[in-house]
Amino acid sequence: MTANSNLDLLDNDPVFHLKGGMLTMTVVELVRQAPERFAIQLAEKVEQAPNFFQDTPVLISLEKLDDQLDIAGLVTLLRTCRDYGLLPVALRGAEEFRPLAQQASLVLLPPGRGGRDKILEAPEPAAQTVAQQPAAAPPPAAPAPASQNTPTRVITQPVRSGQQVYAPGGDLIVLAPVSAGSELLADGHIHVYGPLRGRALAGVRGDAGARIFCQSLEAELVSVAGQYKVAEDLRRQAQWKAATQIALEGDSLKITAL
Repeated sequence: MTANSNLDLLDNDPVFHLKGGMLTMTVVELVRQAPERFAIQLAEKVEQAPNFFQDTPVLISLEKLDDQLDIAGLVTLLRTCRDYGLLPVALRGAEEFRPLAQQASLVLLPPGRGGRDKILEAPEPAAQTVAQQPAAAPPPAAPAPASQNTPTRVITQPVRSGQQVYAPGGDLIVLAPVSAGSELLADGHIHVYGPLRGRALAGVRGDAGARIFCQSLEAELVSVAGQYKVAEDLRRQAQWKAATQIALEGDSLKITAL
């Protein structure tokens, strides 16, 4: 075989592959323009779960925006997001926003189907809109491992889609199913005595010893002290739809049978 033939074979050898995938994306749903309030509320969200949203790609939804947005307002919004560790990658909204997206070097995605985005709030249950993360804002709180003296929150009713439940300073125990589209957060451990189909974030203030326990792992996302796995990864585990415990080992999550 000649040298030229070898080069031809190398030229035909693919150097990349195009693949489709289901990716979890945080949505920042903008309701009104208020740059100062946006920054304050964003800082509050970050303080609730500082590790989880570090370098988080986000989609900015303009579908419910009740006033006009120009390039100056968008640039301010993007700068605030980046200051707090969020990485905007796209806008979502009507075709009229395409010139704005192009000026900001962002992708424009068409409006979503109503109700598919899930509210991603930290401490208060039943809240609205998503936004998180600091870089130059309040320093992360010191890890607060749950102990015998910390409060434990017990939930006896099913956690429905769109609901969020937080256990500050301690463990969260759910004695009922957790639906897809819901979210559990705890500074300590999370125990679910039923199917876990939503999102579960344990050790949200940095407790690397926190764990997640459930009777059936069917989650959209699980996280311990900021390290996480999404459903696409979880479905590959032997413990999918089985009784499971999830713990942090080094920089990765270890998923084992109960």
